[in-house]
Amino acid sequence: MKNYLLLLLVFFFGMQTKAQVSMTAQVPPEGVLVKAQLWNVVLVSVSEAPTTVKIVMSLTDIKTNQPVLTGISRNITLTKGAKQLQVSDVSPVQYEYLSNVADRSPNGLLPVGNYQACYSLFIQGVSHGDLISEDCIPFAVAPVGPPLLNTPADQSILETFNPQFTWLPPSPASIFSNLNYELLLTEVRSGQSAVEAIQQNLPVYRLPSTNNLFANYPSSALSLDTGKQYAWTIIAKNGPAFAAQTDVWTFRLKSTLVKKEVAENTHIQLRKELDGAVAAVTGNVHFTYTNEVNDNVVKYELVGLETGNTVIASGDLNVKPGDNMMAFEVKRKYNLQDGKSYLLRVKNSRNEYWQMKFVYTK
Repeated sequence: MKNYLLLLLVFFFGMQTKAQVSMTAQVPPEGVLVKAQLWNVVLVSVSEAPTTVKIVMSLTDIKTNQPVLTGISRNITLTKGAKQLQVSDVSPVQYEYLSNVADRSPNGLLPVGNYQACYSLFIQGVSHGDLISEDCIPFAVAPVGPPLLNTPADQSILETFNPQFTWLPPSPASIFSNLNYELLLTEVRSGQSAVEAIQQNLPVYRLPSTNNLFANYPSSALSLDTGKQYAWTIIAKNGPAFAAQTDVWTFRLKSTLVKKEVAENTHIQLRKELDGAVAAVTGNVHFTYTNEVNDNVVKYELVGLETGNTVIASGDLNVKPGDNMMAFEVKRKYNLQDGKSYLLRVKNSRNEYWQMKFVYTK
């Protein structure tokens, strides 16, 4: 009889708790969504005692009726009143991806389409996790408006060897948690379209990531040629994940521009991380290495980037603490080819690489 009464009390408490917690999903009915927005949920508890719950979310493609992904939240403790949940409140989320189109990054964009998100709320600690509330909501994911190129205008003729590139952000920009841009600039070869040049050719200049809406062509990069056509584009990313891309525009340099030669004794600063900058080097390579770890000797390598990354030369360099202005004699020692790309890198005792890319001109 005591056991029977205990079971009745547990059942009554469980039923009472079910009635005391409600859930409402607040996914926008239309618009571009990041995966994190699926966890905009309101929970309301009228229980005087703290209640621990867990949410299971499943996402289905309405058109194909195929599941896209499921997610299980961590345990959430509720007190009396309403609680507006966001992704930070339910993380870490255990995802299971059921479709190849699902972006697996935490802040990834959902693919364009029509979906239904269904939520199940389970109470923890009572009858081994009873289902106490469910809610389903349909919504649509519209295409992202891509970023737009601004200057230099398409097919323009420029009067500078160091143009400034500007663009407009994608829309709506508010959906991105870490919006950044990649700039690609390449030569358009004979018989190619601008799009083919971007897809097939090695970049003349690449800026891998910037948060700005502009970029200046660096003076340390390979000089642009008045006899060539160039194509450029901007790729918008959410963190490292692709989001959208602009059209491809082209420009030329005015034929009467006078090219500024790079002085043979110009020192170029080695950097820990390579960016899109490519130096134009005439004769010997003059560079500055910052010795942060007070090494006496560092290792160097000269690598041919257009010959399968073959090591052309290697050895030791004597250095002192701080900045070291050095000259690497390639003019007489090595048969570097005119117009080819090379990498000079220095390795310190921390196994850090300081390096520079350059195009050699005889």
